Amino acid sequence: MKLKQLLLIVSISAGSAIASVWGYNKFTHQNAAFVQTQGGVPVNYAGFFDKNASGDPVDFSKAANASVQSVVHIKTKIPAKKVSNDLPRSRGNLDDWFNQFFDFGPTVIPEQRASGSGVIISEDGYIVTNNHVISDGDKGIASEITVTLHNRKTYKARVIGSDPNYDLAVLKIDGNNLPFMLYANSDDVQLGQWVLAVGYPLSLETTVTAGIVSAKGRTIGINSRQGQSPVESFIQTDAAVNQGNSGGALVNTNGQLVGINSAILAPSGTYAGYSFAIPVNLVKKVVSDIIQYGNVQRGYLGVSYPTQELSEEQMKQLGIKENEEGVYVSAVAPDGAAQVAGIKRGDLITKINGAEVTSGLEMSSVLANFKPGDKVDVTYKRKGSEFNTAVVLKKSPGNYEKVVSDNIGDEVGAELETLDSKKAEQYGIEGGVVVKSIKKGGPISKTRMEEGFIITSVNGVDVRNVEELGKALYSARGTVKIEGMYPGSDMYTYPLNLNE
Repeated sequence: MKLKQLLLIVSISAGSAIASVWGYNKFTHQNAAFVQTQGGVPVNYAGFFDKNASGDPVDFSKAANASVQSVVHIKTKIPAKKVSNDLPRSRGNLDDWFNQFFDFGPTVIPEQRASGSGVIISEDGYIVTNNHVISDGDKGIASEITVTLHNRKTYKARVIGSDPNYDLAVLKIDGNNLPFMLYANSDDVQLGQWVLAVGYPLSLETTVTAGIVSAKGRTIGINSRQGQSPVESFIQTDAAVNQGNSGGALVNTNGQLVGINSAILAPSGTYAGYSFAIPVNLVKKVVSDIIQYGNVQRGYLGVSYPTQELSEEQMKQLGIKENEEGVYVSAVAPDGAAQVAGIKRGDLITKINGAEVTSGLEMSSVLANFKPGDKVDVTYKRKGSEFNTAVVLKKSPGNYEKVVSDNIGDEVGAELETLDSKKAEQYGIEGGVVVKSIKKGGPISKTRMEEGFIITSVNGVDVRNVEELGKALYSARGTVKIEGMYPGSDMYTYPLNLNE
């Protein structure tokens, strides 16, 4: 009897041990994560992984080999030209002799050559690239553009159209059955997603680098260097991008185009971990408009806003609560779309068609997807209350001259007027703002500035009209440096305290 009991106990113990081992193995194979203790404290892995999940790395070879075929090398040439101040000649031959003797004659700007990248988007040779690849600011569009494919075949290209506000351009080469890249949907791009940058950096042959999407909807203010109404909503990546990559492709692991590489943040001048691409959904809209109409069909809201982030003190002065986010309306064009819809200066725009906006550039990037005549829903706050209105976008941003002049004039204590273009040419400047009269007790009256002064820059930023002066002052803080001239005099500088 005792022997039977002993055998039964041993059998039960052995069965329990086998069951425990089987259960442990089954559990750990089904779930890679489990609980353990360390110093008596439970420690967990970050998450559970499906038993069928693969730990194999992503294969970039197919996407890379497919995309390099449709990414091209663009080389441009801007011919040399003579420039001069076009000053009136009042001393006849003596003036010619003086200039020749001291070599003060016309200056020759040497021939400019540059290179970048582009992406073929159709089998008959349409190519998208950056505006700054095929133009050089005041020097204009390149007179000669050469496109070289991955197979080293070379074509002459012509410009179909470009827009500096988006930093995009469309070229055309004559060809058939060319390799082209398919569009992806940039709205589907996710943070942490693998992407490839393809282009011709530093004049190297086709180069592919890999990285992840670091951020979406980035605005860095770079397009304001070339456009008056810049649009920015970059995809930020850590894929290595350098000079020459501009206009090249940002592709997903399927080899589809998700963006056009456009800019880098590089303190040293070369890649430092931050590169930016224009989302392909915005690219599609711009390319389609340029091919169909010759230019971008852009719908404008008709409001002006600060171009830089407001300080806490400025927000307090404008009545914006600390936790409120949106776009402060600093001016409304009297002939603009917003004015018709009832939006006023001082309103805080928070949403466009349900999409939250926190900066002017972000709002511009949302509106950039719409054409004139399109209706958008605008959500805004006024004195703490929220309102909604439908705005029919217009072709033009509207005329802010009188509105901004009155608003800025009230704030700085002066009557302001844009300098006449003929007088600007006579004075040898690109433009400016005339201080016609100074109001007693205003901020300008507390400087040594006199009536008739022509403002040409604020904190080193050129201003050619009242609207640009308004934007510069709305973005400034504390004491700013006002530079300019009196007719027929040298340049003067005045400190202007905006807190007065």
